[in-house]
Amino acid sequence: MAPVPGFTRKAIGDWARADLSPGCQVISDGLACFAGVTDAGCHHQPLIVGGRKPKDVPEFIWINTVLGNLKTSFGGAYHAFNFAKYGSRYLAAFAYRFNRRFHLETLPLRLLAAAVAIGPRPAPWLRRAEESC
Repeated sequence: MAPVPGFTRKAIGDWARADLSPGCQVISDGLACFAGVTDAGCHHQPLIVGGRKPKDVPEFIWINTVLGNLKTSFGGAYHAFNFAKYGSRYLAAFAYRFNRRFHLETLPLRLLAAAVAIGPRPAPWLRRAEESC
């Protein structure tokens, strides 16, 4: 997951070049900005949803589930936050938990092991990760 600056053809094209493999298949709801994935060398298959409800479009069940979980996660954990400043961190934390959702019992021990292994770090060191985003 990665934040995009907006739903423009250029923004989606830049995202696709950075995060997708050339030649991959992208299915979208037909929003015009997703034509940007073709600029990045991906195959685009628009699926016009029209007036149908998300539950009536089986191709989008998982993405709607992920987006619903993302909204619930942000609403429950971050009651007020600066998404423009920390959005990449929030998305990374959500993606980490989501990718390990079938093994949640291992998260506390893995977090403890990582904290012990890395030790304390000053704020400037922590902020350097944002420079690469």
